[in-house]
Amino acid sequence: MKLISYFSLVTNEGGINLQRGMNFGIKGSYSILLMSVESNSPYADEMFDDGVIEYEGHDQERIPKKEKKLVDQPMHNKSGSLTQNGKFFEAAWEYKDNKREPAKVKIYRKIKKGQWVDMGFYNLVDSFIVHDGTRNVFKFHLQPNNDGLGIDIPKNIDLLHNRNIPGSVMVEVYNRDKGKCVICGAKDNIHYDHKIPYSKGGSSKTSKNIQLLCAKHNLSKGNKFLY
Repeated sequence: MKLISYFSLVTNEGGINLQRGMNFGIKGSYSILLMSVESNSPYADEMFDDGVIEYEGHDQERIPKKEKKLVDQPMHNKSGSLTQNGKFFEAAWEYKDNKREPAKVKIYRKIKKGQWVDMGFYNLVDSFIVHDGTRNVFKFHLQPNNDGLGIDIPKNIDLLHNRNIPGSVMVEVYNRDKGKCVICGAKDNIHYDHKIPYSKGGSSKTSKNIQLLCAKHNLSKGNKFLY
């Protein structure tokens, strides 16, 4: 799981402007979602212990900010075309009705201003509408898709559980390790690593068990203990 800047995020995706957050089919073979589970996030995204992400749909555009949280999130634009909510919602239901394979979605998670984590690929498997006490909002469920990561990774590297590291822990580890590999000091291609692998009882919830490693040392470590 790689820590990147917003500039690198955009560069990764060919220079496409991704600030609207929901981008269905923007890369042809996959969609892109930007998420955050921080307390000041405008949307209630969640990450569950089994790796599933619950992503909240987005509000109406071009209305006063103070009104956005008072009106239902839209399925359609005024023209009748589907909004981003509608496109993701329709794709999820087509999958549930066995009309298509699950839509592949690349997810980037914001952990603080200017810092993002490349979460890799997920499958869009469900969508529904809930009432939050004020209005109706969309919810989408996405499951990790390790087959879609696009890189050759040893099976003993715990990618799935790395994704559940809380954002506050990511920030603490990044600051503690000064944004560089604890072994060689490299600052490029940095990943979060469990000192004690999750499969051997290591926790994702404490900074004491998480460190920064460059890709070379992360891959060479595998599931060995390394301090």
